[in-house]
Amino acid sequence: MPTKPHNLNKLPVKIDYDQLIGKITEAHRAIASLDSLLNALPNPTLLGRTMQTKEAVESSRIEGTEATINEVLEYEAIADKKEDTTKKKDINEVLNYRQALNLGIKSLETLPISENLIKKLHATLLKSGRGANKAPGEFRKVQVYIGRPGASITEASYIPPTANEIIPLFSNLEKYLNSNEEKDKLVQIAIAHYQFEAIHPFLDGNGRVGRLIISLFLYEKKLLSHPFLYLSEFFEEHRQYYYELLRGVSEKQDWISWIKFFLEALSTQAKKAESTGKEILKLHTSYKEKITEINSIYANNLLDAIFIRPIFTTASLRKYVKIKNTQTFFSLITKFVNAGILKEANPKKQRNKVYVFPELIKLLNK
Repeated sequence: MPTKPHNLNKLPVKIDYDQLIGKITEAHRAIASLDSLLNALPNPTLLGRTMQTKEAVESSRIEGTEATINEVLEYEAIADKKEDTTKKKDINEVLNYRQALNLGIKSLETLPISENLIKKLHATLLKSGRGANKAPGEFRKVQVYIGRPGASITEASYIPPTANEIIPLFSNLEKYLNSNEEKDKLVQIAIAHYQFEAIHPFLDGNGRVGRLIISLFLYEKKLLSHPFLYLSEFFEEHRQYYYELLRGVSEKQDWISWIKFFLEALSTQAKKAESTGKEILKLHTSYKEKITEINSIYANNLLDAIFIRPIFTTASLRKYVKIKNTQTFFSLITKFVNAGILKEANPKKQRNKVYVFPELIKLLNK
């Protein structure tokens, strides 16, 4: 058990690349293959929004939220959100994560990954929910420690650097993230992810911000033309090992084991994202052929809209389909239901009906 704040070394660190060549090659190959698919998509938004929602759910789940992707999509579709429940707080945390991710993507048009941007991401992430009273957008000013719930500092598994050390350590991390001194970009973000989590600059939300930075870094460095590779699912599936390896760097400077794990996460998730992307593209092509039987000039518009919002009410979807005539819009929804593309979530409900695109939901929950 540590007894005092961790004495964190600044970056860069010396890495024996000979031990990593195979994993590096495999990860780059998987990412390049995913990027090739993304570049072939007729409309990347068809894949992007749903995959971002999936990542937001997975990343938030690591921190204890219990919202599912179905619950998040349904919540977005329904206008009445006044009821204050734990479930709705969980869902709002997920939506905050997705909003922070999109803010980061947009900000990279004019800003590098920097202290300023990371604080903005944190402020967005914690604007509501359980971390709203934990200084959103501000570095911590007190000592914190990591351990099981209810543990005292003497029982901590890790004690981050003091608050006074955050600014110099973060300045060093920012410089490293924006430098070209590391031989390989994937190794660079693996090292940077450990360093961010070890600094633990915020009172809350460090894990989620750290995972956001990974996706943004891959996009900013043009390893991906669209920011659709996310590691939270892999980290959640191997949660205990993930934390063990982070501790291994802190306690034994075991960078190689950590970086190998991180590269494995990149390879696995890139292959999984490519597989999901291919299935979604195949589904879209299949239904595009099917809707030729539906005699409507708006059928393609509706099809694209339900790929982006696979759970919806007519009120929540109509503005995205651009059909001015109400009767035409409702008639087209009915045709999609009759064709087996859409289902009513609750057929007995007469008003504010929720519709579901079951085939896409099934893919997202795989």
